[in-house]
Amino acid sequence: MISPIFRGVAGIVLALAATAAVAQESTNRVAAKTDWFVFVEDNPKECWIVSPNKESVNTRNGRVVSVRRGKIRLFVSFRPDAGVKGEVSFTGGYPFAKGSTVEMDIDGTKYELFTEGEWAWAASPADDVKITNAMKRGAKAVLTARSQRGTVTKDTFSLLGFTAAMAEAEARCGG
Repeated sequence: MISPIFRGVAGIVLALAATAAVAQESTNRVAAKTDWFVFVEDNPKECWIVSPNKESVNTRNGRVVSVRRGKIRLFVSFRPDAGVKGEVSFTGGYPFAKGSTVEMDIDGTKYELFTEGEWAWAASPADDVKITNAMKRGAKAVLTARSQRGTVTKDTFSLLGFTAAMAEAEARCGG
């Protein structure tokens, strides 16, 4: 298993936290592409695409349960000043179990995302490329994770509009 240390955990967590704060407060939405939205910030230059989940199923001990969660979002980010192009990240709206991973299933092909706090991301830029290429071809992404409290969550995201949103973000942030 590849350690998230290879991506520079501290830098990524800070960048994701900054992206999350900006994404939740930003009014700089520049486009809507079916189920995906494109945002741009200018100082520093940053572009991201984001989609809310379409469906969630939460289980504990094999039984469906009702749980309170924050915003559930799937992102792809571009930060040209930091050399970031197409970084995949996910927030499940709760703290993930320590040392756990998130399974991302795109139309039957599975990928692993590493977790830190309420965020998960791919292990490397090469994995980001594989995942975003699969997302361009896919119809849906299902992310399965485990919370600190042991709840297993399964969030389904539509990929309708993903390719157009990626193209828009890449064009605006020099992808």
